[in-house]
Amino acid sequence: MIINSQLQVLSSQLDGELHFDDLAKTLYATDASVYRMMPLAVALPKTKADIKCLIDFARVHNTSLIPRTAGTSLAGQCVGSGIVVDVSKYFNKIVDINEKKRTVTVQPGVVRDELNNYLKPFGLFFGPNTSTSNRCMIGGMVGNNSSGTTSIKYGVTRDKVLALDVILSDGSEAVFSSVSMESFQEKMRSSTLEGQIYKTIYSELKEEHIQKQIKDNFPKPQIHRRNTGYAIDELLKNEIFDTSPDAFNMCALLSGSEGTLAFTTQITLQLDKLPPSKNIMIAAHFESIESCLDAVSLVMNHDLYACEMLDKTILDLTKYNTKQQANRQFLEGDPEAILMCELRSDNEEELKRLSQSLIVDLQNSNLSYANVLLEDAMIDRANDLRKAGLGLLGNMIGDEKTAACIEDTAVALEDLSSYIKAFSELMKKYDQKPVYYAHAGAGELHLRPILNLKKKADVVLFREITTDVAHLVKRYNGSMSGEHGDGIVRAEFIPMMIGESNYEVLKRIKSIFDPENIFNPGKIIDAFPMDESLRYEPGRQEPEIETVLDFSKSLGILREAEKCNGSGDCRKLPEFGGTMCPSYRATRNEKDTTRARANALREFLTHSEKANKFDHDELKTVFDLCLSCKACVSECPSSVDVASLKAEFQYQYQKANGVSWRTKLFAYNNRLNKFGSHFPRVTNFIFSNVLMSSILKKTFGISNKRTLPLLSSKNLYKVLQNSKNELNNNDYIKTIYLFNDEFTNYLDTSIGIDAITLLQGLNYEVKIIKHHESGRAFLSKGLLDQAKDFANKNVSLFKELISEDTPLVGIEPSAILTFKDEYLRLADDKESAEHLAKHTFLIEEFIQQEIEFGNISSDQFTLEHETIKFHGHCHQKALANQMSSFTILNLPKNYQVDIIPSGCCGMAGSFGYEKEHYEISMEIGEQTLFPAVRKTNNEILISANGTSCRHQIKDGTGREALHPITILKQALI
Repeated sequence: MIINSQLQVLSSQLDGELHFDDLAKTLYATDASVYRMMPLAVALPKTKADIKCLIDFARVHNTSLIPRTAGTSLAGQCVGSGIVVDVSKYFNKIVDINEKKRTVTVQPGVVRDELNNYLKPFGLFFGPNTSTSNRCMIGGMVGNNSSGTTSIKYGVTRDKVLALDVILSDGSEAVFSSVSMESFQEKMRSSTLEGQIYKTIYSELKEEHIQKQIKDNFPKPQIHRRNTGYAIDELLKNEIFDTSPDAFNMCALLSGSEGTLAFTTQITLQLDKLPPSKNIMIAAHFESIESCLDAVSLVMNHDLYACEMLDKTILDLTKYNTKQQANRQFLEGDPEAILMCELRSDNEEELKRLSQSLIVDLQNSNLSYANVLLEDAMIDRANDLRKAGLGLLGNMIGDEKTAACIEDTAVALEDLSSYIKAFSELMKKYDQKPVYYAHAGAGELHLRPILNLKKKADVVLFREITTDVAHLVKRYNGSMSGEHGDGIVRAEFIPMMIGESNYEVLKRIKSIFDPENIFNPGKIIDAFPMDESLRYEPGRQEPEIETVLDFSKSLGILREAEKCNGSGDCRKLPEFGGTMCPSYRATRNEKDTTRARANALREFLTHSEKANKFDHDELKTVFDLCLSCKACVSECPSSVDVASLKAEFQYQYQKANGVSWRTKLFAYNNRLNKFGSHFPRVTNFIFSNVLMSSILKKTFGISNKRTLPLLSSKNLYKVLQNSKNELNNNDYIKTIYLFNDEFTNYLDTSIGIDAITLLQGLNYEVKIIKHHESGRAFLSKGLLDQAKDFANKNVSLFKELISEDTPLVGIEPSAILTFKDEYLRLADDKESAEHLAKHTFLIEEFIQQEIEFGNISSDQFTLEHETIKFHGHCHQKALANQMSSFTILNLPKNYQVDIIPSGCCGMAGSFGYEKEHYEISMEIGEQTLFPAVRKTNNEILISANGTSCRHQIKDGTGREALHPITILKQALI
């Protein structure tokens, strides 16, 4: 048994990191599959010497190494009881490019889309394109032999791998690449492990009857998407074993081997020229799955670059995801399935001809009822909708989920329709209506049964359904795995799929590569049982957990956390847009992903034996760098609301551990501002004086590098008391109630005045009543009793006043959007809270709506020229729409507005003030926002609608950012 002292010694020998605390092991116990295995430790190697050290440790101590990149495996490849070796943090360099030969050499932790962004200026790209392409890594793609949408045109990863630099199980290094007959024979004469591998491969595959046995039993060769065991059938296609002139390359075997044969440190890939620049997509709509599949052969007669299928189950799930609602606008009617057929050409006329030819064929077939032509941004939106598909399946409320077990079967294209009909009949036996999704043009559909793997009976079905489907796939000489790999879920069925004799060949190959079974055991060879080591213990007693926030829509907080299926969207980098997850983007640590927070909470709520299951320092650690930006609500396909999970955790944890003085300072800052506003000059002197502010910062743990916000000379209520008569106007379009939030009232009074002036100038009656603060500061610090009190009071106060004709409008996004978000979880009067939410608007949203109604026009604004760069608040992006700010800033005819694709600014209320978070806060700002602001000259206006965002921009760049309302008010004629 390995003890911590031995792991500590190992840690001291590594240049990289080794973690063996409970939190780290918990976070790496799962991937995107249904499996959970607690690892011994987690290693993040920096050098090849680190990997050799880990191999030596595993060999000496009889443990194993489980290679991992993004951890998005659907079959359990990344889980195991040994040391998980995560190469994503340090082995992520692009080593070399040869433009002439069209090759690139990378380390395994390079993200696929990151690589293609690098290659684009060279006119090159790496073809295989998975739905996880903005976070999956090349090492994982090689391990799984990934394919994606482009395989019908550009092939699979195995087709692209030219060379692999690996470390073998004895710690020796080898480079596998194309070798001639002479080189092959020379390698066989070597006494090294590499030489023994070549000798074994030759002796195993040289006999004709063995080759025939392989060809007869492996999947049909025309199925180019297949990962059933080791690809020994591919090793036969060269001059060593065939009449083919091609050279032998061991990479064909290692591609798809799931890290079970060697540890890869460097990969050389063959690249393709960029596809034609112009594209069109035809979204064919069908009234049945059968007619959709019958159309596949027809559309594949056209020169398609992609042919993807989505069924009604997934399309319906997109209705409930904020981001995907906009992406589904191209749908006509209520299709049972759609086929997304992409055409490309550099010639626009040729592209039109190709698209019309496809549409005519579809129309003549009478299979589809609508054929929608998509261009430009609509294609991107449709592809985003498709890519979100697997993750969206996690949106199913409750314990029944789509189970990944038979989701990767592939058959020859001519067998597809017949296979699916037989499959559907089989599913009727189990009373299943499976989900149909994926790569129809390649003969592969991601078919999923809906099961509750918390129930023992459904775990039995899990095995029975998989077994029956394996027999069906074998009947068609198909592949049980097209691209997701065997992992744990399918490895048991490899002997059935390729025959026992062939399986024995695989076992001997594994044995020569890895005689002590240290590389990813239980995958492909000597498989772990597919119905054990599940994420949930079947038949368990579900914990009952009381919360202040209402998680009833997810059937409780535990199921809210369980919505995370591990798809890893939260690991996408800044260059791919969006906001999620700002802390991961800064640290590149798994601990700081949305996925980690949901997984950790699920783990402790499920397994903790404490009365207060939240009372764990590990949870405090994992939530520490969550900025509560709420990007996960809209960008996570499963819409896991980690900001709400964090708020509830803080509340419950503080019940057991108390509330710090600093937490109280930030939570009660509105009261402090109210007190300070009686003496604003004195307060501002204290906040701005170097000596006095330093004492204040040191006392309360605020970064000394951070400036403190200054109070306005008068709060907005006081200003209004002195100008009541100016509000009286009988000639108005509509009456609105302006929410005088706590930030506008004391810190940004001038913006409040600008808002009133603008709205009145546009002929709206503005009413402001004495109300309570929003409670945002209390929510951010987990003081939910106080936040709930404010929610109830404000709902009670406004419920009789607010309607479609008299909406509630707010200036500060984080404050006004509590009415549309947290109040729905906090308020006792749910009906009134929901009514309020429907008629509450961010001020930019309200003005945008009035523009659409024809009540506001460009004629009311200046003709002067301005250029504006706008940064949107995170809560606006997640819960509303930053296009409203863009729209209103464009009201003046000669204003040119750009949205900075900036993600989170990094301030996030009090987060950026706290001394331990200051550096991370600024790193987040430096990702996109600060550089974009610095590039602008002083004549360009910087705009931001969040008070924290404006403060962060000032501290990070020295530039003053204006609220859109201030800019628009100044432009009013």
